[in-house]
Amino acid sequence: MKAFTALLLRDVQLAFRQGADAAMAVLFSVMVVMLFPFGVGPEPEILAGIAAGLVWVAALLASMLSLDRLFQADYEDGTLDALFMGPLPLFAVALAKVLAHWIATSVPLIVATPLLAILLNMPASGFPSLVLSMALGTPTISLIGGIGAALTLGARRAGVLVALLVLPLVIPVLIFGAAAVEASLTGLSPRPHLLLLGALLLAALPLTPWAMAAALRQALA
Repeated sequence: MKAFTALLLRDVQLAFRQGADAAMAVLFSVMVVMLFPFGVGPEPEILAGIAAGLVWVAALLASMLSLDRLFQADYEDGTLDALFMGPLPLFAVALAKVLAHWIATSVPLIVATPLLAILLNMPASGFPSLVLSMALGTPTISLIGGIGAALTLGARRAGVLVALLVLPLVIPVLIFGAAAVEASLTGLSPRPHLLLLGALLLAALPLTPWAMAAALRQALA
């Protein structure tokens, strides 16, 4: 557990020391949200009607931005080889790095989510469901994205490959996340959709680290 915590803290400190990933995710989401009114029109009613899905799409795309570098830096400087031979099982290494990626990129995004919702004129009644669905859905995106990052480790144009592999797999997260917010805005209970997001997270949490470990062994062989 000490080795897991040490690796997690190291990656989080490196991410926040550089600051690029967190700032890039938030700025990218803000830019996507600000560009949409130019395409669909600035009418507040139209923007409010698509706000839930748009915020979720912006968050999903922002999460994709840095996934290809999840293992790349450690792979290039040999740190991943040292971790492979260390006391921590490779699936735990993968889990620690994915958790650090989520803390560095998705947590700032979750904090900024109400601002994105305000920019799209979303009613305040949808804010709690939006933040809660983000808190449940973004870890699943990072876990599934970690598999794509491990499978494309060392490949050319890894960023494009990761997006092609991961985006189809996270569509259920996008559907249930947006549906939870829509339910709140229409006076229905978001609970069923939030429970499904929680179930997806509980399924991904024990399974995806093993898949990442298998892909990393293949890359390091």
